[in-house]
Amino acid sequence: MRAKPTAIGYLRTDVSGISQTWDEIQIRSLAKRYGYNLAKTVTFSAHTDDPLSRLLNVVQRMDVDAVITPDLEYLGGAVPDDLVRVCEINTISPQATYAPHAPFRFVDVDGT
Repeated sequence: MRAKPTAIGYLRTDVSGISQTWDEIQIRSLAKRYGYNLAKTVTFSAHTDDPLSRLLNVVQRMDVDAVITPDLEYLGGAVPDDLVRVCEINTISPQATYAPHAPFRFVDVDGT
């Protein structure tokens, strides 16, 4: 059993653009704040075939508890059902958690 839950970061170079370094910093910061061990950040480009399926493969292969991404635009603009069934999805902006086994469940972490 792991001492801390594990997360991976997820970025798309075509979405981050010149903000990629800042996005990586924010992912590391949120992982630390939520108590995750950030195992790695997965980065795909506009040329990646089926990035969501590839991300799901990484999540399943690494058996991670969460994916952290800057916002839902990186996931195609919505919470992917297949992904949220196997792990938590955390976005930075807005700061939100989408929990497993409850597709599209929004957990307001700001209390607003």
